[in-house]
Amino acid sequence: MKLSRRHIPSGSPRRSAFRATISVMAIGLAVGLSACGTPETVVPSGSNPVESPEATVTQVAPEETADTGSALAMANLADAEGNPAGEVTFTQAGGSLQVSVSVEEMAPGFYGFHVHEIGECKADSASPDDPSDIGAFKSSGGHIPGESDAKHPDHAGDLPPLLVGEGGTATMTVTTDRLDESLLMDSDGSAVVIHSLPDNFANIPERYAPDGPDEDTTGAGDAGLRLACGVVEG
Repeated sequence: MKLSRRHIPSGSPRRSAFRATISVMAIGLAVGLSACGTPETVVPSGSNPVESPEATVTQVAPEETADTGSALAMANLADAEGNPAGEVTFTQAGGSLQVSVSVEEMAPGFYGFHVHEIGECKADSASPDDPSDIGAFKSSGGHIPGESDAKHPDHAGDLPPLLVGEGGTATMTVTTDRLDESLLMDSDGSAVVIHSLPDNFANIPERYAPDGPDEDTTGAGDAGLRLACGVVEG
């Protein structure tokens, strides 16, 4: 009988040789894999192994990064009877001055709010420019003028009106480039005054005043009496 190439009788010399060849190849492959093992990182001679960097988190307090400026001065407000009414702080902020005010126990509404030219808050006193003009906190003089010919609302000491809410309190922060340390802390000082009425900023239409606003209006915006005062102190 003629055999095909693919059929090799069991026990024949050729089949035994084939099995021996397969066994030798398997053993060689196993030995090779065992010798390789797990790959290792090769570190060049003379260098240190590279370690995984540890994550570090640095917390910076807000006050270390925020440009909060530097405190310059403050004023403690009090009414004519000496009762505390609030406080005002002045902070240097770049080339401007930041003014922050906080008041309490006042009737709701708008109030004139200004910085006056003399650092005195006498409850019953005369105006420096008119000894016959006597009243609460008149000793603080007029608004810091800045330019000598300035009129209200162009005085350096003119600030936005203060709005008191139903709870009797108010807070406001405003930044101005009209005021600076030289005006606020000059030889006779300065004072913060809260007035009894809203400030009209001398905005009087001609139909009400054909001749324009009068001297009282251009002097203080018809803001009325002086309710509270505080000497500016550094």
